[in-house]
Amino acid sequence: MFYTSRYMKKREVLELAKEFYDENQIAELEHAIDFATEKHKGQKRKSGEPYITHPLAVARTLIEWDMDIDSVLAGVLHDTVEDTSATLEDIENLFGRDVAFLVDGVTKVSQARAGMRDLGSYLPQTKDNLSKLLIAVGQDVRVIIIKLADRLHNLQTLRYMPPEKRTKIARESLEVFAPLADRLGMGRVRMQIEELAFSHLDPKEFKHLQNLMKKRLGKSTRKLGTVRVEVERELAKHNIKFEINGRVKSIYSLYKKLQKVNGNIDDIYDLMALRIIVRDNETCYRVLGILHSMYQPMIARIKDYIAVPKPNGYQSLHTTVITPSEQIVEFQIRTQEMHDWAERGLAASFHYHAQKSTKDYTKSKNAAALPAELQWITQMQEIAVRLREGEEISQDQLNIDLFGNRIFVYSPKGDIYNLPEGALPLDFAYLVHSDIGKHAYSFRVNGNIHAFDKPLHNGDVVEVITRKLSLPRSDWQELVTTSHARAKLRMQLRKLGLIEAVSGAAAIIREKAARKKPAKAKD
Repeated sequence: MFYTSRYMKKREVLELAKEFYDENQIAELEHAIDFATEKHKGQKRKSGEPYITHPLAVARTLIEWDMDIDSVLAGVLHDTVEDTSATLEDIENLFGRDVAFLVDGVTKVSQARAGMRDLGSYLPQTKDNLSKLLIAVGQDVRVIIIKLADRLHNLQTLRYMPPEKRTKIARESLEVFAPLADRLGMGRVRMQIEELAFSHLDPKEFKHLQNLMKKRLGKSTRKLGTVRVEVERELAKHNIKFEINGRVKSIYSLYKKLQKVNGNIDDIYDLMALRIIVRDNETCYRVLGILHSMYQPMIARIKDYIAVPKPNGYQSLHTTVITPSEQIVEFQIRTQEMHDWAERGLAASFHYHAQKSTKDYTKSKNAAALPAELQWITQMQEIAVRLREGEEISQDQLNIDLFGNRIFVYSPKGDIYNLPEGALPLDFAYLVHSDIGKHAYSFRVNGNIHAFDKPLHNGDVVEVITRKLSLPRSDWQELVTTSHARAKLRMQLRKLGLIEAVSGAAAIIREKAARKKPAKAKD
């Protein structure tokens, strides 16, 4: 029985792969499946299924995400080094250096997670540990994507785990892996992780909201169908080529939204939306104009995420309208490319080719090609290189912000830069270039003089005014918020002799001394 099930799984993966890869790559994939099957022989999952069903499921997901063949091979092999007699040398000899490198990266993620303390009040520390770990493997972002595929399948089979472990994995998924997927622009994956995790963390509330959503959608689906027909007819009159489909709000998104509106579902207008996909940006705006000529727009709810994308790169036009029958309907208008990014994010746009060696990525040669919303990956890559070269990295420098809110700001030339919410002008200057930060004299934001201690906002156009004689001052340490800017600034201050170089050990001693408080005098 198990053999038949395993065989069908293997055949299913290979059949799917034929749509994406050439004959040699398919042969390599079959070899990897046979190798992993043999190594995992006799191992079973908590569900009672052969263990090989898990790496096959991970591989299938990576194929569906249109990942390169090395990522798929690593997905098949990702547990062999940790859970079987296979070694990294075996993987490299049989499948190449890149695949071995990816397997090693995923193994390190798993090992570090196993050493984490229980979640709960320790969650911020857990996030910090995971951030450090991701930095350590940050020279190849495919490791993160493989780990997300691995986590997704583990959540899909989480019901077989003991209750305590189920809760821990679900909470970690909701608080760490879902935001990480969002940072990578992988909207569908984020939603899947959130839905599965929430269903285990609060099954009663999940079921309640599921039933509530079902009742609401049942009432509005027919009316929405009428609106859809009207829109299709009108767009056809204008000779616009389009696709239109419905989008239902996820249960977890509904849960979060209800918390903002005091639990009143009547204040939520986007339980169901119509999504219109067209050829290009210009047509997106044409469609927006047509919709506003047909229905009354709710002005406050018009969002132009094409001109100003969300911090994770999401682009689309959003508008909410009121129909003559007083139905409130949300529309999302985007191109196919925007839709692919919204669904699969980095996995849809960051392609790896066979001729690019892992060494290229280690040196971050391709980092400059990453869009603004993925500049945090570049920072991870930079720190990973410094760690491998033996440089001492302070705790502060390791605090890459994967979880906070982000903003986009622009240079006067229109270049986009991604910063955490609350970032200051010097953070921007050092992100552009360390020399720009070093010689910053003043700032103009949106054409107006802007103070060093005044935060930037999403959409700001920032101009750095530099002077050669202007140099960093020690009090600038209070005027930067990002670890990237702080590290560059401190390096410059040390060279200028304005602060002393403190060893890691000395820094720890000083920090402990600073924490000690003098005993209170007795009455």
